[in-house]
Order: sequence, then C-alpha cells, then structure tokens
Amino acid sequence: MNCFSGLRVRLGGLTGGACCLLFAILTVLTACGVEPSESADGPVSREYDVHFTITADPENASVEVAMQLRQPRDLVREISFPDVSPAMSDFSGDGKLLWEGSRLRWMPPDEGGELTWRAHIAHQREGNGYDAWLGPDWGVFRAEDIIPRARTRALKGSESDTTLTFALPADWSAITEYPANSDPVHVRRPERRFDQPAGWIVMGNLGVRRERIAGIRVAIAGPEGESVRRMDMLALLNWTLPELAALLPDPPPRLTIVSSGDPMWRGGLSAPASLFIHADRPLISENATSALMHEVMHTALSLRSAPGMDWIVEGLAEYYGLELLRRGGAISARRYETALTQLSGWASEAEVLCGASSTGPTTAKAVTLFRELDLELQEASAGDVDLDDLLRRLLSRRQRVDHTALIQLAKELKGQASDVLHIDKLPGCHRISTDNIPEQS
Repeated sequence: MNCFSGLRVRLGGLTGGACCLLFAILTVLTACGVEPSESADGPVSREYDVHFTITADPENASVEVAMQLRQPRDLVREISFPDVSPAMSDFSGDGKLLWEGSRLRWMPPDEGGELTWRAHIAHQREGNGYDAWLGPDWGVFRAEDIIPRARTRALKGSESDTTLTFALPADWSAITEYPANSDPVHVRRPERRFDQPAGWIVMGNLGVRRERIAGIRVAIAGPEGESVRRMDMLALLNWTLPELAALLPDPPPRLTIVSSGDPMWRGGLSAPASLFIHADRPLISENATSALMHEVMHTALSLRSAPGMDWIVEGLAEYYGLELLRRGGAISARRYETALTQLSGWASEAEVLCGASSTGPTTAKAVTLFRELDLELQEASAGDVDLDDLLRRLLSRRQRVDHTALIQLAKELKGQASDVLHIDKLPGCHRISTDNIPEQS
C-alpha cells in the first residue's frame, strides 16, 4: 500500500475550486516523492556525476584509480570495459562485478558507487624506449593507459558530468589536455555522452609555458631538468598555428604538448588535443621536416584511416606539417622544394601505398602524391581549387578515410576523374575492399 491508496477524486463532479483541488493533489504527489511528469513539469535531470581520482605511486611505477559514480536515480545500469589491459589489476567496486575474459562489466547500485583498480604504467614501444613511464621523479603517459575505455548502458538521453583530480607527491603537479583553471578538472568530450579522460598526462616537478596563438590555447609542459625546449616550441607554433587556423574550418580550441627525455621513446605520438614529443627531437630536421608539426597535424585533423589506408593519414600529416612551415615563413620556398625533392627520392623505396601501416618511404610516397594532386587540382581550376579544399571536405565527412573517398572528392572538385589518383597509380590499393568500413563513433 502507498500513500495514494485511499485517495479518490472525481474531477467530473467538480463545480468550483478546481484550481485549489488540483494544487492540493500536486502537493500530495510531491509529498509522496513521486517524480513529476516530464511533459507537465519539464524534463527530469538525466545527468550523472563521475569523478576520477588518480593517486600516483612512483615507487611501484603505478597509479591507483578510483571512479566514483553519483546519480539522482537509476540512470546508469551498467558500465562495461570491453578490453581491459593486463597492466590493470585489483578491480574492486560497489554493486556487482562480472568478468568475461578481458571484458569487465560493472553493475553499480542505483544511487551509484565506486570502482577502483591499479594500473602499472611502464610500457616499452617495440623494445626501443617507453611510450608510458612513471619513475621516482616524473611520469608521462596517456589517460588511456590507466583508464580502460568504457561503454555505458543507461537511460536514453543520460549524460555524464565528469571531473578529475590527482593525488600526488609533494611538489608534484600534473598537466592534461583539459583546462587547469578549475579544481577538480572538468573533462569534456562533446562527441560522447560518457566523458572519459583522454590524451597525454605529464606529472612531476614541472615547467609549463602557456600562450594563446591564433585562438588556440597552447600549453607546453615537461619535467624540470629534462632539457625541454618550451620557448623554442612556442616560437615555432607562433609561425605555424595561424596557418593551421586558416586551413581548418574548426581549429582545435586547445593544444597540450608534453615532453621529456629518456627513457621515453625518441619520437612523437599524438592523442586527442595533446601530443608527446621527445626532448631530444629537433624541432625542424636537416631535411626541413618537423616531427613536432607532424604530430600537431595528427592532433588537429583527428583523422582515422580505414584498414590498409594508414598512408593517407600519415601522408596528410607530413605534407601539411611541411606546408605550414612554408606558409608561416619558418622555412623558405626554396628549402620547401628541396624537402619535397628529397622526399620524392625516399619514396622510390616504397613498393606499395596501401598496407597495414605506413613506413617512412610509404609516407614519403604519399607526400609526393598529395603534392601532385594539389598541382593537378589547381591547374584544372585555374587556381580556384586546391588540396586544402579536398582536405576540408574530407574532414566534413567524419568517416574513416580511404582511397575511394579521395578519388570521389577529387573528382567532385576537378569535374572529372583525377589522373594522380588513378587506381593503377596507388600500388597495393586495388587489393583492399572498403565496402563495409564503419563510420567513426
């Protein structure tokens, strides 16, 4: 029995005071704790709170992660982690935990709860340096290295309000891809209903330089004593980011660059809104290319390749990394042409374009192809259309990129099929079917 058991109202018999009676009924409804009708009283909140606490344990090269879920009602029924890394262990939580191989399903209590685990950080990249590291003095890793990617089963329309804090040794701080002007840090990923922290994290006794360049908030951070050239990077970005902002219809609002020395891998690696670059990498190499600008382009474009099409993503990042150096005046037009000539020579070592991953020669071959395509589009349109236009259309598709998309977009812009992108000039690509490639999520 509930508090409505004895309530009987015949509205049809009312002759006066209807408003007062209706008010009395609504008062009873409220007192009984019944949720108001969404249609009558506006939408009920479908926002739930998720808070991550990351506790660094440098002595054991690991972190403890606590994920707290708070919700006004039973919005989130299940959070599942489809592929938990072996580096993550000691999972414990309120409610029910169910393991299915490497998949973990968490069914939290109706009002929420807490799930905790430990993540071991150190990870070698192909036996040649680390792409994730935590030592006694500092750590550099991605949020994805310590927080497994998740899916939620929740009431339709539910969204998270996600925050993040760090528990660190004395004198340590942490920098992420998110704005640091609030405590806790607010995590925003507009493309997802469940916001999870992503991107590069650096922690330790840090040196940080911040600047707004062409509307992009830039943060460059690295451990003190690691010879990170923060000001040099800012100088290069002051030349190139205005050109990036002019190129893209929707430039990234933020760019976080983290850097350190050994034992990290001696290269560059991108992630959403952030990237890592080894402190010893030259900002511009002797051949006029730039590992830093290559990773900046990956971060800004956020393109994903279809199977076998890595050459497109890598080629665009390398081509436009070089282009922005020229457009911004960081290198001369003569130096730019010399770089393209050298890349063309290196491209002769590549037998195919389409393959599992793009090698150095393959990427060089892709750069040469994109340069030829740019010239072809300009010639066909008397200079009205170029590769920039194709790139913008490619970005607007919001799909995994493949050679068929390039061929189609080039045909639309040129008005006829591209000679540069004829399938016979794309070695290895005719063997790859792209009929059932899923769109980006």
